[in-house]
Formats: sequence, structure tokens, C-alpha cells
Amino acid sequence: MQRIAIIGGTGMTGECAVDHALEKGLKVKLLYRTEATIPERFKSKVDLVHGDATKYEDVKRLIEGVDGVCVILGTRNKLEATTELSRGTENLIKAMKEAKLTKFSIVMSSFLLRPLNEVPAVFHKLNEEHQRMLDLTKASGLEYIAILPPHIADEPSTAYTVVHDEAPGRLVSKYDLGKFIVDSLDQPEHYGKVCGIGKAPKST
Repeated sequence: MQRIAIIGGTGMTGECAVDHALEKGLKVKLLYRTEATIPERFKSKVDLVHGDATKYEDVKRLIEGVDGVCVILGTRNKLEATTELSRGTENLIKAMKEAKLTKFSIVMSSFLLRPLNEVPAVFHKLNEEHQRMLDLTKASGLEYIAILPPHIADEPSTAYTVVHDEAPGRLVSKYDLGKFIVDSLDQPEHYGKVCGIGKAPKST
């Protein structure tokens, strides 16, 4: 990976992913909807692409010339029913196939690893949308890394654990999640896997 595209790079976790990618020396293309959301420190360091993930042509422009894509689509704490995230996912998969790209990491939620009766009712609509995203991702035939984090904490980086098809903990630092979103693109052991991530337990 030398050049990556990031969708959702202006949210809390997205910013951490962009910072980590830049620290690694990667070239970053960033899709943004409104200029007000772009952190000042990104403006001279990333290739900014104005657009919306729900518009296919915008996604196509974003991924031109990149080696992999990170998707950190969020709802900025809105919990009502939406299809924006799954439409963005669908557009990306279509555009990647057209561009002969194969690698993308995509963030949903660890609620998908739990029975619905354990998911608080307030999250049901968002959970349904995350399920649509996961179904599209799994059916894509691409080298995806589906990342299902628990509570994302605004706290310093620690050691973290990644396991497949289960949730290893109740929280993860936003910095560690941002790091894994980018690093996993180069980690074949996670291709085609559903990855739970969590703060590693303290060794005694």
C-alpha cells in the first residue's frame, strides 16, 4: 500500500486513521462533504476530494489511482433508520470492481456479533443498516476486512486484540481502531474476515 482512499476521515475515528496513514508515509485521498469538517492539519497533507459516498461518480473519482480503501462511515450519533451507509458501501464495491481494486477495510459495530435481543432497542435501526453493509461486504468477492468495534473510547492507545467472528472486549481506543483500519489493508490474515477488536486485557 502506498496510496489509500478514506471515506469518513473527518469523524473521531476517521481522523485517527488519516493521522496514522500519514505517519506511515502513505499518500491519502480523503472524501469530504463540507469543508468545515476538515481538520486544518489535513489540508496541506492529503488529497481532498469533495463529494458524497451516496453518489457513485464521487466514489469513482475518490478511488482513482489508489491501492486500497478505508471506510469509516458514521451517522454522527444519529440513530434513526438510514440507508446512506449501505448505499455508500454498494457504490464503493461497484467502483472498486470497475477499477480492478480488491482491498478495503470497513467499520461497522460489534452489536452484529451479538443476538438481537442483547442489542439495546435504540440501536436496532442502525444495527439493521450495519447488517446490510456487512451482507454487501461479504458478498463482494473482494479482499475485505470487516471491522466490528465495541464502544470507541476517546482514550490513549494501548495494546489491542483482534479476533475473528467474536468481540474480544467492551471498548477500544479510537487511536487503536484508526491504526487497525489502515494497517489491516496489508495484513492478509484478516482478508475476507469479520474482525472483532478490543483493548487487550492487562497481563497480571
